[in-house]
Amino acid sequence: MSGQTQTSSTSSSAAPGLITVQWAERHAPPGYLASKRTLDVVLSALVLVVLLPLWLLIALLIKLSSPGPVFYRGTVIGKGGRGFRYYKFRTMRADSDNKAHKEWLEKFVKEDAAFSQDASGKQVFKVVNDPRITSVGRYLRKLSLDEVPQMINVLLGDMSLVGPRPPVPYEYEHYDDVARQRVSVTPGITGLYQVTARSQVGFSGMLAIDLEYIRTRTFRGDIMIMLKTPWVMLTGKGAG
Repeated sequence: MSGQTQTSSTSSSAAPGLITVQWAERHAPPGYLASKRTLDVVLSALVLVVLLPLWLLIALLIKLSSPGPVFYRGTVIGKGGRGFRYYKFRTMRADSDNKAHKEWLEKFVKEDAAFSQDASGKQVFKVVNDPRITSVGRYLRKLSLDEVPQMINVLLGDMSLVGPRPPVPYEYEHYDDVARQRVSVTPGITGLYQVTARSQVGFSGMLAIDLEYIRTRTFRGDIMIMLKTPWVMLTGKGAG
């Protein structure tokens, strides 16, 4: 697996009662993992091929709107705490500094800190008014189209269509054993958190939703999450 590394934060053993990779695989419904993988391969390939003209148009707009590569390639943490290289359409300036994002993520994980408040005073758990984002990138993020290249990661088996979002390394380094339960399954492009409470709850709320998904996963449940995802994309609900 390209770019795959074992993070030093991952414990070799987990405290009793915590979800591990072995527990998650052992408690998956019969036939679930095979059916899920088959659906991942079929749908991700269809999305990449059938909508190829749209992806080429997006690539052209990115190239024309700001200097730099079309794709962003970074490292995220996947199943079992292993790092892998993932792909997105680039939405930020190529010379962006992520210092502020790092500082906020530490507070988000450790203190449930919001990034800011909206006009009504409601806490917002995402980076808003980010000066790093390009004009085209803002629309791609609003519609979640920047995530589409991760279909490549789905084909490679690093990701699934449905599952907890993979954390970046500087987020994962602040995880304790309880939080690391999020990476006991293959991460997803969309998930229960994205279609229910995206950017509306703190880290503890996101963790609770992800663990509920892991404990109650079913093939039908994954289908329902995928059916709800286009509406979330079109409305820009919780998008950064």
